Amino acid sequence: MIDFTAEHNLGDRTGGPGGDASGGGRPAVAFMSALFAGGWIWEHPYRRLEVAGWPVLRTHEAICALDRQVAGSIEQLGDALLRACDAAGVQDVIVCANSLGGLVAIDLAGRHPDRVRGIAVSGAPGLTADPDVGLSFDRRGSVRPFGDEFGERMVAALFHSGRSFFSDERMSEVGEMLRRPESMVSMARSIKATRRYAVRPALDKVRCPSLYVWGRHDRMTPVDPWLELLADYPDNEVLVVEQSGHIPMVERAEEYTGVLESFVTRCAGALA
Repeated sequence: MIDFTAEHNLGDRTGGPGGDASGGGRPAVAFMSALFAGGWIWEHPYRRLEVAGWPVLRTHEAICALDRQVAGSIEQLGDALLRACDAAGVQDVIVCANSLGGLVAIDLAGRHPDRVRGIAVSGAPGLTADPDVGLSFDRRGSVRPFGDEFGERMVAALFHSGRSFFSDERMSEVGEMLRRPESMVSMARSIKATRRYAVRPALDKVRCPSLYVWGRHDRMTPVDPWLELLADYPDNEVLVVEQSGHIPMVERAEEYTGVLESFVTRCAGALA
């Protein structure tokens, strides 16, 4: 079984901003990969928090690069993230996740309140039709996930500005991964899992601080259904990022990271 690998820098978990005066340490901020984007989408907030002295961890592999059984289960994806945390020696976490990972974060918070001290969710599916991932396939497989057409469709699906925030190297990596039949099966199973997942009952189980940051112009997972649902959970923090699509941590990196820094500080303070 292919599982997540991760990089981390745990630093000194007893000091710095938001530190626990009792000496118990701060939770690590765990950044989870998205459906077909690896941990590199978190570069800006990961490095900013790392420099500020926060313990941080991020998974490397995109979800559709994992084994189909894991990729096709919200619960198994969460367990895979916790295994990566265990391997790094991390117990308490603030889970920060985008897209499919957002459902994983919500699910983990409900299943493991002893470990998950906060969640920051962006662009999660589950309330609308299958997410528009910028790809379409017919039974002959005539649309291939690489080349100029693939790149144009991907950029249009992810970014509001119409320009790519991904390097050519990153786009090639995604195309290469999606050439593999196993990755396409894992992606299909992941999307199927979002159809089955009951979002409201999962939210009802979440007791930790929760931040929802959504791009105003998210085509893949539109914000309006989430705003309507989250209105029933007034203790959650909600921010709609203007001039942003599906990946605000990339397209509006400074704004996203500033909000996340404030949130994790409040989470750590609540534990002191």
